[in-house]
Amino acid sequence: MERLRVEEPAEIEIWEEFPEELDLEHPTEWALRGDRLPHIWCSGCGIGAAVNAFVAALKQAEIDITKLCVVSGIGCTGRVAGYMNCDSFHTTHGRAIPFAIGLHLANPDLKVVVFSGDGDIIAIGGNHFLHAARRNLDLTVICVNNFNYGMTGGQSGPTTHIGGRTTTTPYGNPEYAFNLPLLAAACGAVYVARWTILDLGRLRNSIAKALQKRGFSFVEIISPCPVNYGRRNQIGDALDELRYYKENTIHNPEAPLEECDLSLRGKIIVGAFVDREKPTFLDLYRQVVLSRWE
Repeated sequence: MERLRVEEPAEIEIWEEFPEELDLEHPTEWALRGDRLPHIWCSGCGIGAAVNAFVAALKQAEIDITKLCVVSGIGCTGRVAGYMNCDSFHTTHGRAIPFAIGLHLANPDLKVVVFSGDGDIIAIGGNHFLHAARRNLDLTVICVNNFNYGMTGGQSGPTTHIGGRTTTTPYGNPEYAFNLPLLAAACGAVYVARWTILDLGRLRNSIAKALQKRGFSFVEIISPCPVNYGRRNQIGDALDELRYYKENTIHNPEAPLEECDLSLRGKIIVGAFVDREKPTFLDLYRQVVLSRWE
């Protein structure tokens, strides 16, 4: 039998050094403070993915980072401000929005973004959220909703599902949860959207849209908290939760907001639900107050 001839492998040229023209910068590096990395978030947490979508949206919306301010409160998501390579403020618990209002009114040329969690924005800072939306202040508010106070031990909050187990509701949460898109829309927000971190493309586009809106825009991001909420509710690890998102998310921007409540193992309705135009707080202030002095 004739022996099979095997050709010698071609020699592979190995560069001793990378060429100067090779771009080694990470796509998000321009917007992050590299000296603060690695981040503190747990394995499987969705906040890192949310930040990645935010940075991509900044580029897509052509936001000048020298005129960007990111404000966060206390909590896991509250750490976002410290990682952004721009003017940023890590404020007191629940007070991210009033700090942001002060920045905006002092210098309306700034693009001011509040990036924090459900406990910070909707629980302790809930009153500020309501009135900032009512006044239609020109702010973009991004809320990562993981249904509990993740950083302080996994306590229940106003977005915890009915029946959800937390450190303060070990037998299940007996309270109704806020429907955040309905709340934001009812208070007057001009742009309201909800996405999961699994849908990064739509999330990026939606944040870019929110950044370009004049007025109070709100984006809710549904995110896993596998260490606290996921473990206590036997949801599984982060991959299990992402599979749940894939199988149970319904994209329906026309859905009545009254039907967009979230349940522990129910469907997740996502979409850009509200996109409207109306005068901002500063527009009305100039019209009603300053016009009297002219």
